[in-house]
Amino acid sequence: MTDFLLELRSEEIPARMQDKAREDLARLFSAELDKAGLKAGELVTYATPRRLALIARDLPAQTEAVSEELKGPPADAPDAAIDGFLRKAGLTRDALETRDVKGRATLFAVIDKPGQATAEVLATAIPAIVRAFPWPKSMRWGAASQSTESLRWVRPLQGIVALFGDDVVECEVAGVRSGAATVGHRFHHPGVITIGSASDYVEKLRACHVIVDQNERRATIALGAKMAANKAGLTLIEDEGLLIENAGLTEWPVPLLGRFDEAFLDVPPEVIQLTARVNQKYFVCQDAAGKLANAFVCTANIDAADGGAKIVEGNQKVLAARLSDARFFYETDARIPLAEHANKLEKIVFHEKLGSVLDRCDRFGRLMGQMISSSSEDAAEKINSSITLARVSKADLVTGMVGEFPELQGVMGGYYAAADGYPETLQSAVRQHYQPQGPDDLVPTGPIAYSLALADKLDSVSAFFAVGQKPTGSKDPFALRRAALGICRIILERGVRARLQPVIALAISNLVVQNVDKLIAFIENECSEVVDAKTELVFDTDEVKIKFKGLVLDVPVQLRAPLEIAHRLGASEAQANVVAEVFAFIVDRLKVQQREAGVRHDLIDAVFALGGEDDLVRLLARVHALQAFMATDDGANLLAGYKRAANILKKEGVTDAVWSAPAYAPEPAEAALIAALDGAEPKAAAAVEGERFEEAMAALATLRAPIDAFFTDVTVNDADPAKRESRLALLARMRDAVHRVADFGKIEG
Repeated sequence: MTDFLLELRSEEIPARMQDKAREDLARLFSAELDKAGLKAGELVTYATPRRLALIARDLPAQTEAVSEELKGPPADAPDAAIDGFLRKAGLTRDALETRDVKGRATLFAVIDKPGQATAEVLATAIPAIVRAFPWPKSMRWGAASQSTESLRWVRPLQGIVALFGDDVVECEVAGVRSGAATVGHRFHHPGVITIGSASDYVEKLRACHVIVDQNERRATIALGAKMAANKAGLTLIEDEGLLIENAGLTEWPVPLLGRFDEAFLDVPPEVIQLTARVNQKYFVCQDAAGKLANAFVCTANIDAADGGAKIVEGNQKVLAARLSDARFFYETDARIPLAEHANKLEKIVFHEKLGSVLDRCDRFGRLMGQMISSSSEDAAEKINSSITLARVSKADLVTGMVGEFPELQGVMGGYYAAADGYPETLQSAVRQHYQPQGPDDLVPTGPIAYSLALADKLDSVSAFFAVGQKPTGSKDPFALRRAALGICRIILERGVRARLQPVIALAISNLVVQNVDKLIAFIENECSEVVDAKTELVFDTDEVKIKFKGLVLDVPVQLRAPLEIAHRLGASEAQANVVAEVFAFIVDRLKVQQREAGVRHDLIDAVFALGGEDDLVRLLARVHALQAFMATDDGANLLAGYKRAANILKKEGVTDAVWSAPAYAPEPAEAALIAALDGAEPKAAAAVEGERFEEAMAALATLRAPIDAFFTDVTVNDADPAKRESRLALLARMRDAVHRVADFGKIEG
């Protein structure tokens, strides 16, 4: 068995592409081996800024000889069909075999393929891999780039090392011939290195100041940066993404600690950290008190003779300039009140069909006010204050700082709200209202913060569904699945008790009302008459016109989307359909989230199928109680009894049946089931009403033995019609009693 080394050397490969490139190299190489019937014992891939490498271990010297059979046409088929098969097989007629297939003579070709030297397979595979490589971005270069047929690579390809054992695998790609020569570090060892085989590749490069293993470079940076910070009495703020990026930018990483002026610490720490991270790829540090320190760690790509003093000095100057810009943005933004910034939101288009960002703020602010209003008397005040808060929460989108660092939206709004003197609760709401932005992100704390976040996400999902912009397949350009998951987490983790469908209906209604108001304002401007919102308007979306009191008004381009929304969603039935779609979408996200938490999706379906349950907190409490019950013998046996009863009722065509005390003397098991239902039904109903779901399950558990005995001792389909009808009604009563808790027909098992 022999090892194979492939190195593809080029100009600098972007750090963000390197891990994916390693995966693609291994995948493409494996596919080429599979075609030849080869399999490596192990594949190892490496990436540095200047090279992409693969080592395939334990390859055989040649492929195995194989015999391939091809089934052909019947022996009595027309000559044209047989000739075509012969051309495909590359054989003559006398080389074919005749076999019996289902009583008919059929031609077969047996093709013996001799083994092939592995080096030949590799020589063919290398150009195929290079040309098929799926770089996210690639380029052509040199004179050949004038042709669209020329090679594309992430950066100009400069060299290929291809060694099978210690022999060069001869091949050529776009004028670049394979060999055994590569180069070391750009500054420490720019000269040529001759690689002997895969076994000495890593160590020869290390001797020439290239750490080819990306994991080793990451470990070097992590340890070196931590030690540099500790030596200065500080703690490194670890950042896995930044660690990977620095390793992708260096071949010989050397972490160095630098300082910046303490005066910059007046700038919010998130701004300093992002400035250092995004612009300069620096780590930052904390002091003993856990506050941001005026220190950073940069990663040099050279072992400098002066210990890195000049490198640190240069990086300190660059960072100082960056921080000066950041402080300018911060101070300039803070001079203008957030409420004044918010006025500019009208000029930012949120979506062509959903208006401006200011329109969106007014919608979800109104929704928040409607959600938190305890009575009609305080509704107007709550709505107005909520709209103001919603506008303030998005006002930082037009600031210079968020324009520079979009990641700071919300965070900077919190700082600017503090500068404007807003209470801490409102500052916190502005800061947190984008949360949670993923499954591991925190949920907002405090009623105002989570109410604002919930309204924001509900409006987003509802509005996009209302205009037909729903997620399809893997496409979700507006992150509606993430928003729906955020809705579920806020409701469940903060215990928000509300019926969700009426809230969604409010969100849809607010969208419609907002767009109708725009059209009414347009009409009033055109006809100089005050128009009541209840005025009968006729919308003609085909002609893009509004008819009002004999007037026919052409609608300008900017109002065509409001016209379409007002027309399509004007009817309550249309709004109800969207509400149902949005609610089903959110429940689907709830199922996904709960499945990952170990909750069975069929139990969610069983509770949801009863209808009318759109309080997610109550729904999940019922599901958890049901899951615990189904894990017991009582639950499993009751499910079996329920399904037997449901099958009998289905077979007999009984959907609704009103049970009454039988006119005959019931058999003992029948009487026992009646008595059990008399006791269990009211207890289960009262427990469900009081949201004591474990108690409801305990009441149902008392039916287990009586239903088992009933099926054992009682004939349901009795010859006496009165007994048959009464007993079917009794089973229907049992089914309906169980349905007070969940639709057991949806439960698997």
